[in-house]
Amino acid sequence: MDGTLVDTEPYWIATEYAMAEKYGGTWSDEHALNLVGNALIDSGAYIREHMGIDRTPEQIVDELLDGVVERVRREVPWRPGGRELLEDLRAHGVPCALVTMSWVRFVEPILEHLPEGTFATVVTGDRVELGKPHPEPYLKAAADLGVEPGECLAIEDSNTGATSAESAGCTVLCVPNHVPILEGERRVFADTLVGLGAADLGGFVSER
Repeated sequence: MDGTLVDTEPYWIATEYAMAEKYGGTWSDEHALNLVGNALIDSGAYIREHMGIDRTPEQIVDELLDGVVERVRREVPWRPGGRELLEDLRAHGVPCALVTMSWVRFVEPILEHLPEGTFATVVTGDRVELGKPHPEPYLKAAADLGVEPGECLAIEDSNTGATSAESAGCTVLCVPNHVPILEGERRVFADTLVGLGAADLGGFVSER
């Protein structure tokens, strides 16, 4: 979701800086980008250590979500081509899963802007024991859809997410955004989702 369907990374980064200022911590863009794609609780632990604030990882995550959700409710920053691709997949009867390390309360205000049934299942960071880069999130999504991971195409914007999907057995369409993505055996690359449809995605899976 983050970085592929919507670009909320600037919202997360702004909230992190606000937290550092509030609690007298220190922060940097480099630290912020190190969190892209990670499980939220892992990000909370990273922030506690590197920001140097006396808050638990759980408290940090709750406060981050409060700040980002508030920003999302004011404006959803859609990525180019994402909603159009979802519409084409739905028109062709392709079941889709949303696999994100964000938590349910952050995902809900974004899903409100999409047609009901856009996603057959939603796997969030608070629904799995092990977050990305572990394969569990994508294994759960494939199981929910009733298909084998090898029949799935994941769309990712970070190396952490791509590693999760690839480890699960998915082909991964990598669309880099804020951070670079390494080459991989089951990875294909595109600069944007603009102009891509169901047939294009099927072609990526067939190639692998």
